[in-house]
Amino acid sequence: MQFLGIDYGTKRIGLAIGNAETKLASPLMTVPARGNAAGDAAAVAARAGEYEVDGYVVGLPSNMDGTEGRQAKLSRAFGEALARCTGLPVHYFDERLSSFTAKELLEPAELSRRRRKDLLDPVAAQVMLQQFLDEYSPPQ
Repeated sequence: MQFLGIDYGTKRIGLAIGNAETKLASPLMTVPARGNAAGDAAAVAARAGEYEVDGYVVGLPSNMDGTEGRQAKLSRAFGEALARCTGLPVHYFDERLSSFTAKELLEPAELSRRRRKDLLDPVAAQVMLQQFLDEYSPPQ
């Protein structure tokens, strides 16, 4: 099974691709946010069509105490719009600290500040998707 991992934001949407059999995730790209769940879902679905995905994994930015704030609610609304738009399953996964981890992974690379910023969202999506794949068990 092939999954598209999504780090959903109000300005940028980071995408990563991962395979459940190989348990490997890779960063893909950043898609500019459109400002509404339906428009964002359509933009992501258009990109996902290039990769023949079987489902989506949307990161939920939970608070450190496990509660969901405003951004998590926006991510859920986006996930629901994506499911309606594509008819494919959407999984939600805790993405706490994925951006922090992505920054740490990018820090040693000799990249310009601009390039590092461009890579942050897809790498955050990769980190979250990799954690999902590490825990994922396909349905029997």
